[in-house]
Amino acid sequence: MKKITTSLLALIISASCFAQKITEEEELRGSITSERAWWDLVHYDLKVEVLPNKKALKGSNTITYKVLDRDKVMQIELQPPMRIDRVEQNGEKLSYKTEGISHFIKLKEKQKPGDENKLTVFFSGKPVEAKNPPWDGGFTWKKDSNGKHFIANSNQGIGSSIWWPNKDHPADEPDNGVTISVTTPKDLMDVSNGRLVETKDNGDTKTWVWNVVNPINNYSVNINVGDYVHFGEVYEGLNGNLDMDYYVLRENEEKAKEQFLQAPLMMRAFEYWFGPYPFYEDSYKLVEAPYLGMEHQSSVTYGNHYENGYLGRDLSESGWGLQFDFIIIHESGHEWFANNITNKDVADMWIHEGFTAYSENLYLNYHFSDEAASEYVLGTRKLVSNDRPIIGTYNANREGSGDMYYKGANILHTVRQLIHDDSKWRAILKGLNKEFYHQTVTTEQVENYISEQSGIDLSVFWDQYLRTILIPKVVYTVEGNTLKFKYEDVIEDFTMPVIAIVNGKEVWITPSSEWNTKEFPNSIKTVSFKEDFYVETEEVSK
Repeated sequence: MKKITTSLLALIISASCFAQKITEEEELRGSITSERAWWDLVHYDLKVEVLPNKKALKGSNTITYKVLDRDKVMQIELQPPMRIDRVEQNGEKLSYKTEGISHFIKLKEKQKPGDENKLTVFFSGKPVEAKNPPWDGGFTWKKDSNGKHFIANSNQGIGSSIWWPNKDHPADEPDNGVTISVTTPKDLMDVSNGRLVETKDNGDTKTWVWNVVNPINNYSVNINVGDYVHFGEVYEGLNGNLDMDYYVLRENEEKAKEQFLQAPLMMRAFEYWFGPYPFYEDSYKLVEAPYLGMEHQSSVTYGNHYENGYLGRDLSESGWGLQFDFIIIHESGHEWFANNITNKDVADMWIHEGFTAYSENLYLNYHFSDEAASEYVLGTRKLVSNDRPIIGTYNANREGSGDMYYKGANILHTVRQLIHDDSKWRAILKGLNKEFYHQTVTTEQVENYISEQSGIDLSVFWDQYLRTILIPKVVYTVEGNTLKFKYEDVIEDFTMPVIAIVNGKEVWITPSSEWNTKEFPNSIKTVSFKEDFYVETEEVSK
């Protein structure tokens, strides 16, 4: 049998990831169907009563939408075992049919382009319980050490429709945000996104009304119910005074006051690198949750046990990962990448996770040094498996590889080396958040923006790193004062320059798939390559 080369095998694996047949349910969930395309989200008015002893919810969601085109069927999602009780528009009950998790509502009134209309979906049931939150998500029902209920949702992958009815596709966010009214037992508090605008005493229960004025992605909408205490501060940021509020279990107040000192340090670093915090109007919150944590917009959830690292571990094994609380830094980084800039299709989830994983070493860069940032991000390479590309399958609700985190971070770290100008690189990161402010985007838009602003055509670079599992390898040989080098495991036309360190001095070389040479004044004694470039290297005899 003919031996399959590493590069050919990698290309076969990459191609097979996109060849799997898309099911009807995946297409309904992951594409912009005609029943989604004709209307644009304006606002959600979500009302939920939490019934802890039954592990159940009941409520309604009033959807305000703008008509873009004439149609009479609206697609929304709500996943079993949650159920729709009824749908109403202008006091009239509407019929609907169900296909999987999607529900197609037949409207009675004419839908005129330009009109702004409302529709209310009433729902109830016992939502899926999270098996391994936040990755295998749903609802988490726990109790604190005092025996009081401690409840939260986390549903990035499984979808927000796991517990409330909505247009469950990332391309469309409600332009005017969401109002979240949560009714809890009277001895508990709800903390949700945005600002608390009203508290209602209903006797045995209380209703907490939170309002978000900015666009928000569906999976960010959250409720957190517990015996919370509150403290906070005002941060003098780039856009003025920012309210930073902290909600933690009563038993953890003192630990939180110490650990959350990192929150303003995070804000200072990220406003430096990425520009102003994107949601001044809605405030910034850290909210203790009964799981590790997640990037809920303006309501970042926290469960890292009030210690540095990732549950006390340094993921990079460089030592630098213990200099910060992973959840405070990583999940807050998502405010810029995931919440401000959101992928239009989950296939491009690397925009969320790659940039945010990269924010971890930018935090170290700001507060410690270039060396700290480099050592940390290089240390995370051991976590990359290269099992499949980090770009997923479009129109199918299929993410790419989990390598989107730290392969993504190392890809961006490599771009920084190629630009070789930190002022320009910082301007690009800030520019992304300004150009795509409160928008849903494609990876193509992000790729093109970085290429254009850097002045470097990175199109082949993106294809190599995002769409294959090939890691470029520089193979080289030394003959006297001549260095011979080329790339292996690369796609056609890949010619990324790298820095070689020859006899202790840095020099740029540009390998291709063919042998190239570079002569030096003196005999070559030592050769290595700057590790900040995401390549492998091998000396060979020729």
